[in-house]
Amino acid sequence: MKFSIKFLALPCLALYLASSCQGATVNGTVKGPDGAPIEGAFVQAQNTKTKISFFVLSDHEGHYRVEKLPAGEYRVQVKETGLRADPRSGVTLAEDQTASLDFALDKGVVRWNELSIYQAKKLWPEEKAKQTIFARCFICHGFQTRMASVRRDADGWTDRVQFMRDSMHFSLSWRFTDQDAADVAAYLTKLYGTDSALPKSAADAPGYKESLRPFTSDAMRIAYVEYDMPGPSRMPFSAAPAKDGSVWIPNFGIGNKISRLDPKTGEMQDYPVPNVGTAAVHSAIGAADGSVWLTEQASNKLGRWDPATKKITEYQDTYIPGKEGTEEGGSRHTVRIDAKGMVWSSGYPLTRFDPETGKYTDIPEAAHTYSLDFDKDGNVWFTNPGTGQIGVVDAKTLKVKQWTPPTPNTYQRRIAVDTDGTVWFGEFRAGKIGRFDPKTETFKEYDVPGGADAFPYAIGIGADHGIWYSSYYLDVIGRLDPQTGKIIEYPFPHSENTIREFFPDAEGRMWYGSPSNNKVGYFYLTGASERAGK
Repeated sequence: MKFSIKFLALPCLALYLASSCQGATVNGTVKGPDGAPIEGAFVQAQNTKTKISFFVLSDHEGHYRVEKLPAGEYRVQVKETGLRADPRSGVTLAEDQTASLDFALDKGVVRWNELSIYQAKKLWPEEKAKQTIFARCFICHGFQTRMASVRRDADGWTDRVQFMRDSMHFSLSWRFTDQDAADVAAYLTKLYGTDSALPKSAADAPGYKESLRPFTSDAMRIAYVEYDMPGPSRMPFSAAPAKDGSVWIPNFGIGNKISRLDPKTGEMQDYPVPNVGTAAVHSAIGAADGSVWLTEQASNKLGRWDPATKKITEYQDTYIPGKEGTEEGGSRHTVRIDAKGMVWSSGYPLTRFDPETGKYTDIPEAAHTYSLDFDKDGNVWFTNPGTGQIGVVDAKTLKVKQWTPPTPNTYQRRIAVDTDGTVWFGEFRAGKIGRFDPKTETFKEYDVPGGADAFPYAIGIGADHGIWYSSYYLDVIGRLDPQTGKIIEYPFPHSENTIREFFPDAEGRMWYGSPSNNKVGYFYLTGASERAGK
């Protein structure tokens, strides 16, 4: 959800010293046009120098509290869909100081770029092109930042559609025809052209109220910290913490680089890949020796960033003859490094790369894999949406064993192995979280809120063994308690989160990239027993 906000009232602005804080604090209340407290409004405090943003939610009494802010100058603003308030700039905080800011919101329109993909599915007019957009365009991004946030005439939309066909040729060439392109451009002109057929406020669209999803009061106990990417349209697909405290970020699409974030200062350093043309850097992760391995999905390469030279060396994988330059002909997707320094990557197909010999070893039984993770014995667990299975590669023999979940054709995406060996994975098309016990070789599935409209993508395991997932269509973060089966959905600060991976750090915080919003960050729960770093 884009922040285009007006601060209409500031009943209270008082600065006073806090007695025993670890950092500065901003607190106060959020109320609606009728004076009633607003629950679930996001309050953002952004440091104007570092551009680091801190987000919290208002509770059922309208109270909010942003804590542990580094000393500096801040811009504070509130976001609640359909309501607006002017941001407050120049809020200067010393260490251990508190600013009290009360916000009164006024009524505004509901912008189309504030909606979720799920809501677009419900509210957009039905045409064939709509289905094509959902099946093809939304593979990489949603509609909010690249469609609903701009107005273009027919020529403009035709140009943008062709740009995507060219830059993402490796993925779209075999599943997006000339007729698809013409239909999609015409449909987008109808929706977001100079004479849009949509109502100015999405709240006036038939079915809008029915598309809204409530949150529980427990869901207000989440906080986010985010960092803006150093350039536009970087498409940060993930954010993986390294042992030295830095965070590595792959820039997907035509970005052709990886970025290194210093979480304390917010500073980022870019490192380009040598590849000419679209590289589509899909994954990047630090190794034990300080190097960083990355995948280039479009060019079917692995890359290694050398910490001494700060240069990237690429290693080309082979294509299936006749399918060169296409994803189905060969692609490197998600990368992980095992304890012996072998580099594993999912894609077409699953492979093991030996850095000493420079040779790839294909795992032919896993011809179309999406994600992978290691168990405590170094065995490689993977999702295989090509066959609708999950599987494991024996680390010593490279023998493969696979199992089919109870629900068929769910397109398993991310997979994560807990410390006890339990395997967790997302069932993207079914709206389920799957659990597999390797000892008994049995499955258990958990339905997530929203069902088949949720599209669970990223999977992460918390320090307390809670299972975190992102909903690609609903723009929420969910947490499953394996002991009770209870799931809590948490609001996300923006629409179109398109989060693909979660990485926990040493403090228990969960890192992510929000590619469509061009941001990376982490989240944690704010309760006394579950706060990060405690």
